[in-house]
Amino acid sequence: MLFHAPVHEIAAQVREGSLISQLRQNFIHAHGHEPSTSEVRFWEESIPVLTSVLLEAGLDHVDMMIEYALPLTSKYADVVLAGVHPVSGQPSYVVIELKQWSRAKPEEGEPLLCRVDAYARPVLNPIEQVRGYCDYLASFNGALAEFPERIAGVAYLYNATEFGISGLREERLGVRGRLFSGERRGEFIAYLGELLAPESGAAAAEGLLTGSIAPPKPLLTVAANEVREREQYVLLDEQRVAYEEVMHAVRRARRSANKEVVVVTGNPGSGKSAIALALLGELHRSGSTVLYATGSAALTKTMRKIAGARSREVQSLFTYFNSFITAEPNSVDVLICDEAHRIRETSANRYTPASHRTGRLQVEELIDAAHVLVFLLDEFQAVRPGELGTVNMIRKTAEERGIDCRIVSLSGNFRNSGSDEYLRWVTQLLDPPKAGPKSWQPERRMDLRTANSPQELEEFLHQQRSLGFSARMTAGYCWRWSEAKPGEPLPKDVVIGDWARPWSLRGDRSVMGAPPAALWATDPAGFSQVGSVYTAQGFEYDWSGVILGPDLVWRNGKWVVDRAASKDPVFRKVIADDDVHRLILNTYKVLLTRGMAGTVIYSTDAATRVKLRELIETPVTAAL
Repeated sequence: MLFHAPVHEIAAQVREGSLISQLRQNFIHAHGHEPSTSEVRFWEESIPVLTSVLLEAGLDHVDMMIEYALPLTSKYADVVLAGVHPVSGQPSYVVIELKQWSRAKPEEGEPLLCRVDAYARPVLNPIEQVRGYCDYLASFNGALAEFPERIAGVAYLYNATEFGISGLREERLGVRGRLFSGERRGEFIAYLGELLAPESGAAAAEGLLTGSIAPPKPLLTVAANEVREREQYVLLDEQRVAYEEVMHAVRRARRSANKEVVVVTGNPGSGKSAIALALLGELHRSGSTVLYATGSAALTKTMRKIAGARSREVQSLFTYFNSFITAEPNSVDVLICDEAHRIRETSANRYTPASHRTGRLQVEELIDAAHVLVFLLDEFQAVRPGELGTVNMIRKTAEERGIDCRIVSLSGNFRNSGSDEYLRWVTQLLDPPKAGPKSWQPERRMDLRTANSPQELEEFLHQQRSLGFSARMTAGYCWRWSEAKPGEPLPKDVVIGDWARPWSLRGDRSVMGAPPAALWATDPAGFSQVGSVYTAQGFEYDWSGVILGPDLVWRNGKWVVDRAASKDPVFRKVIADDDVHRLILNTYKVLLTRGMAGTVIYSTDAATRVKLRELIETPVTAAL
């Protein structure tokens, strides 16, 4: 949250001209960089408009929280008002979404989405946007979990006339989703008076700010319920836009023979897989023929085991990109392609019969197989040669077939405790600006530490597990990876000094109590083995311990990639050094963005450890 105070204090700062400076300083402290020009312009226009309304409503002493951060995500509500309900006398909260729009209209008769002149693509109806914020807060903040009736939501489009936004009200209204235009300012004032009494909101604000935060729902633990029963996640903002774009395409496809492609792109933790599972569940429950495909054996097998537990029907929904070589055109209503950056040039491999070697591109097979295609990807998570999935490649293939391609970019972060700062830090660490990577500024959401030895790293993660957190150790592929033999101890291939641990298993069978490769990230017994990018990609856990191997070292002010230090067989092929450099950096970006609560980094290289200690001030020894 940027700032909170009683309304009369904020109004006084507005009059004095000091509020914007205060908000800017708080923003820099919270995010480590200057706010954008558009952000500042929004504060300058919107906050005075709202404080004027609140003063006229007699709500001088209600607490006003500006840019209230939603728990465990980088998303925030423009304003949350905290006060006392005039009838019940209990705490009362109003989430307010402020819009500068002068007009907006529903997207092709779909009231959940709307068109605004300032944006090239459809955006979420602000009624649904503020409703999502209310639902999310009620799910995660203990002050509301037992009293969900205490929160209400309002979208205030103060520059709009009724004529300019009348179509938005086709979306259902309710306590958590109301809409007022500038023309209905008086009605907005009256409505606020129904929710808030003209008395101090300090106690209510304190209750919300100190409310216990429910732990995040790991994706796979709710996957079965998501697919079979009901939506488990509250999708916010662009997530909801992506979901509605697909559902809109499905409804159009049912009315005509047209095909459509929707591409959803976003950073690690932006919620791509949550969208994919929400779509899979809704479409499957409604009777559509839908499949969820990936290029990852670990992710697909884990989904079959966990989401499809005790249900062969649900297990059959999960498949691979290379399963569509012989698929009949449009044989599926909707095909959801998660981790689509892993799409390869063709589906053929050494086991493919000659009769099936058509030479068709894999992306063409996928697009041909369904009426509606959904591709979810992050181009910077391609980690193997031959992984070719990009937005441009998919869009070009669709356009060559005359198929409409819609693109939705996700901006939020629902991993790393919602810390955009951590994701930005990782990005700058691996791709430093001219001035070099920035030091990590400790913050309340994400915990980042360094270890001086693999023993320290493992001991610290053991400590976190004893506190109830999940944890995993991963490393760059810099040690040989031996096959584990049944009845024999696991080969301890990852050797660093006098510390040695086995890699996660290969194959589909458990050996000596260690889980098969596909379950390493989710089975508690996986902690005893070191994972690679091939077993970690697509998964998340509370604490991530990352070992930087000798394939990536810091020398003379920059990262140096040593392909000879990598034991990954894919790099033995004829691959340009620039491509190897990019793929190894992408590998470490994946490993460094698996943690939900914290990350510990250790490097096998002494000079690199010095650089990491220079950037990260907190060692694990502070907690041991």
